[in-house]
Amino acid sequence: MLGKIWRIAALVATLSSLATAAAHAEPQTIRIAKQFGISYLPLIVMQEDHLLEAEGRARGLDLAPEFLTIGNGGAINDLLISGNLEFASGGVGPMLTIWGKTRNNLKVKGVAALNAMPIFLNTRNPAVKTIADFTDADRIALPAVKVTIQAVVLEMAAAQAFGQANFDKLDHLTVSLSHPDAYTALTGFKSEIDAHFTSAPFQYQELEDPRIHRILNSYDVLGGPHTFNAIWAAQRYHDSHPKEYAAFLAALDAAQKSIIANPEHAAELYIRNEHSKEDAAKLAALIRLPENQWTMVPQRTMQFVAFMNQTGAVSTKPDSWKDMFFADIHNLPGN
Repeated sequence: MLGKIWRIAALVATLSSLATAAAHAEPQTIRIAKQFGISYLPLIVMQEDHLLEAEGRARGLDLAPEFLTIGNGGAINDLLISGNLEFASGGVGPMLTIWGKTRNNLKVKGVAALNAMPIFLNTRNPAVKTIADFTDADRIALPAVKVTIQAVVLEMAAAQAFGQANFDKLDHLTVSLSHPDAYTALTGFKSEIDAHFTSAPFQYQELEDPRIHRILNSYDVLGGPHTFNAIWAAQRYHDSHPKEYAAFLAALDAAQKSIIANPEHAAELYIRNEHSKEDAAKLAALIRLPENQWTMVPQRTMQFVAFMNQTGAVSTKPDSWKDMFFADIHNLPGN
């Protein structure tokens, strides 16, 4: 009888110890990279409204997201490959690039679209009315040469204007600069940068200057709305952390619905997160523009990857957009 009592006491002590350990367990860190601009608004809303933490608690998880702001998709991909990131975000170009390069190892795939938004190529050079007017004296700023969505769309536009064989005719004019730095260079008029292939809100802010005009809209190049930014992750994280992955996807969906339902609130969160001096009402109006869609549905990704395959930037051409995204969103009407 005494032995049985001791065994029960030992079991109680063990359970108590486990409960204490669980109570003091560290929250699980999830590292998420974003870039500059309002196109990353869903991630900003997720961060500021603590949506990922809430979705984690609903699944019995204690999550501690870390949001990192990085200037371009190439650097973000390096972090993902090195295992220093769980979720990456950026333009379709960097997502398709890493998808193509990791098909036989990390197997990086898209998680979901972040939005569908146009990107503008603006210039302060009055002589440049179309991309055919650029000369060797011009310099076009974009987040990173060759790999960003701006670089890919510029090559697509060049192929349309000069022929497929000359898709890279303007590449030597491009310069890697973050959007804030490029905005300053273009509007400051003290730099060799006289054009900027940019994104919201910078593209709209630049056009408020009467000396700057737009010469290209990506929706015209692609023939309609397209995914601008997307989220991607490695297969190993997707498969080994199903609850965390599901929490992230649910938080993203909640963030996009919140933006659509309350643009004013989203604008306030953006201003707080980015330490922006932008007028909240003007920002809310920008968020509401029909051309700016807050959706997880991938759009025209096959058009992007087909072009990148033609130019050698991606070695494989998928049969479907679903080959490039995890099955969790295959129920969406993507293309």
